[in-house]
Amino acid sequence: MRVLVIGGGGREHALCWKLAQSARVDALLAAPGNAGIAQVAECVEAPGNPAELARFAADRRIDLTVVGPEAPLCAGVADAFAERGLALFGPSRVAAEIEGSKAFAKDFLARHRIPTAAFGVFDDAAAAERFAEQRGGDVVVKADGLAAGKGVFVCHDVDEAREAVRDMLVRGALGEAGRRVVVEERLDGEEASLMALCDGEHAVALDAAQDHKRALDGDRGPNTGGMGAYSPTPALPPDLARHAMETVIFPTLRGLSEEGRTFRGLLYAGLMIVRGEPIVLEFNCRFGDPETQAVVPRIDEDLAPLLEACARGRLARRAIAFRPGSAVTVVLAAAGYPGAYAKGAPIDGLDFAAAEPDAVVFHAGTRREGDRVVTAGGRVLGVTGLGADVEAARERAYAAVAAIHFDGMHYRRDIAARALGGRG
Repeated sequence: MRVLVIGGGGREHALCWKLAQSARVDALLAAPGNAGIAQVAECVEAPGNPAELARFAADRRIDLTVVGPEAPLCAGVADAFAERGLALFGPSRVAAEIEGSKAFAKDFLARHRIPTAAFGVFDDAAAAERFAEQRGGDVVVKADGLAAGKGVFVCHDVDEAREAVRDMLVRGALGEAGRRVVVEERLDGEEASLMALCDGEHAVALDAAQDHKRALDGDRGPNTGGMGAYSPTPALPPDLARHAMETVIFPTLRGLSEEGRTFRGLLYAGLMIVRGEPIVLEFNCRFGDPETQAVVPRIDEDLAPLLEACARGRLARRAIAFRPGSAVTVVLAAAGYPGAYAKGAPIDGLDFAAAEPDAVVFHAGTRREGDRVVTAGGRVLGVTGLGADVEAARERAYAAVAAIHFDGMHYRRDIAARALGGRG
């Protein structure tokens, strides 16, 4: 099987790393890839236009294309591949709207009576502010469109809510993505990420994970695309994960199919666990980042046939095998991230980190310059440790982190501490 992976981040490195181990994969290509992906796959330049990308895949005789980021899916890359009869892991444009528009997703949840927070959708700042004021400012303000994980503002009072609304609807801080906003009640509980492989009718859960969105220890600082993750998580134990499949994932698949939006690919439900019940915060139409870097290394079977079965509508409803224990991923970010950041800083210690037992270094924002690997993004690396339990996995991740250095490098030192009762 010839496989093409679209994307060049840490999620895509984790997918390529796993797919490269498959007995089914004869050739593995990545577009554009990064310095780490180049160690396990052929990195190629490919067109961004969906129709041209489909033509590229046909010319390269690709048997399966796996799309990492949300933007190509929301732009209709799966539809372009379907027109050529090419297998692609990822939903159609209309199915991907479950992530592409938070307003659509919230309305969908309400229509199908899937648990979610009370909300309003606004393109008028005054109306959005009134809604927030009625709830004492204890709300979450979300950009409707794609904002690379940075369009969510958790507010604790009216002033914070007003600023978030005005930033998007008045000042245009997020451009087109923020021209419409969702304002919803802020829920108190434990967050968890539940990802499921879907073929349009059937769905199979991956082990749950917990992401860390804030930039600084103790969940302080601005929201980011994710500063680390661990899996599995006590926030969503197996029995509760099965309950979430029955109350969230399966009703969502059925509802999308009923609306002519059959979903094939990875459905990600961001959940808040409130008094033992999973409540939907958001959906993604693709593998999470950095959750993938914590979940995929524990999959104890060949990933390629699972993704192909989803793409072709042939997924068997069965449990996926996971290796026992835990995985913890720590993201190493560039100075200034999630704001403006510099590129081109040389990265030292990668070989030493990779030599740590039960540790894997996934590249996110890197490129090769001569014989050096340098920074090329805000989130630069994701370091994953594996262990018999979360404490052991965490120790291995941070031991590998200690071997790495680049100017301005920063990271959270409390990833997975919550699973240990808050111990850092």
